[in-house]
Amino acid sequence: MRELERDSLPSPSGADKPLLVVGRGRAGRSLTAAAERAGLEVRLAGRDDAAQSCVGAGAALLCVPDSSIAEACATIAEAGAPPLVGHVSGATTLDALAPATERGSEAFSLHPLQTFADGETPVDGTPAAIAGSSEEALRYAGSLAGALGMRPFEVPEQNRAAYHAAASIASNLLVALEESAAELLERAGVEDARELLAPLVLRTAANWTERGPAALTGPIARGDRETIDRHRAALAELAPELAPMYEALVERAEATKGAVA
Repeated sequence: MRELERDSLPSPSGADKPLLVVGRGRAGRSLTAAAERAGLEVRLAGRDDAAQSCVGAGAALLCVPDSSIAEACATIAEAGAPPLVGHVSGATTLDALAPATERGSEAFSLHPLQTFADGETPVDGTPAAIAGSSEEALRYAGSLAGALGMRPFEVPEQNRAAYHAAASIASNLLVALEESAAELLERAGVEDARELLAPLVLRTAANWTERGPAALTGPIARGDRETIDRHRAALAELAPELAPMYEALVERAEATKGAVA
């Protein structure tokens, strides 16, 4: 992945024309707010009024579910797509924008490497994976990301799914992991599990940010097999459905320990 220098990026081409954001979900609303703060002329439309809203736009950014990208693209393409059409999917390639490129538009993608819990999520300083069907489209994606305060970097199109899997492990699956920990703690008779675990989770995340694999601590890091066996016994009694996940994570943690040694 190659990160682009934000200060070297030009202003978005077609800055005199509005940016159309299609999708009133959390990502669409957050990016629209960022564009407004950056002083860009921006329109926010839903999929139902995207066709009429794209008239006169310089670029369209589709903030819709992955399964709806091609359909939303076809809708604006049939109405006369802007010169540049992009999406914010992490795993989807530019092929999904074929309805627009077949009519002469250039395609780009801009995926904020961030989790959007609501429609007011700030993106300043957020890394953003970009791609473009041409040098012009790639420059536009990078300049738009820079204008919104993000840090653009490139991901090869053939590796988009792997890139997004990494993002999902770091974010989505982390939530599932912490919910598993909280559920186990509650089954052990401890209330307010999320509140109690939060300082540990946040400190661990900070340690990993600062130290990478050297942040690993606990029984695996110190080779305490007896404690790990007690964990296995407790899981078998209180939460047997979590045992396979625990074993997989133990194996991965032992590999991480080996990488540090």
